[in-house]
Amino acid sequence: MNIIQLLFWFLSVLAVFSALMMVTSKNPVYSVLWLIGTFFAISGHYILLNAQFLAIVNIIVYAGAIMVLFLFVIMLMNLNRETEPRKNRWLKMAGAVAGGCLLLVLVAALKETAGKEQFAMVNEGNIGLIRNLGKELFTTYVVPFEISSVLFLSAMVGAVVIGKKD
Repeated sequence: MNIIQLLFWFLSVLAVFSALMMVTSKNPVYSVLWLIGTFFAISGHYILLNAQFLAIVNIIVYAGAIMVLFLFVIMLMNLNRETEPRKNRWLKMAGAVAGGCLLLVLVAALKETAGKEQFAMVNEGNIGLIRNLGKELFTTYVVPFEISSVLFLSAMVGAVVIGKKD
């Protein structure tokens, strides 16, 4: 077993464990922290697949910005056991049945996939490198890229104008 397979299995176990801890954790702040651990494990998988750009975007956008937003919302809501409505036993059972049905459908759908003979190229080729993405973005797609930049700039200016107090 080489180092890449060892890293893959370590990251897979870490991702599944932290995802299970996120779902089963009673405290919502701990759930968010476990979700951040899941995002870091998934970013490790992206790096193993030679997709550095996706790994960096996953860490910056999801583990950074979205999780900070989740933490602020959770802390502003001030969740207590007294304010939480009591969940009915039938509602919990319906959730468990719906989750089991979803798992059954996913297993049935993935059972017949043709990906059994295909393997990912790990650390080979130039697919997923930031240099290639930037070269393609600023040569072939430079006009749509600049148009989207102007759209984002006008949206920011519009948000400032709308949010400005009189």
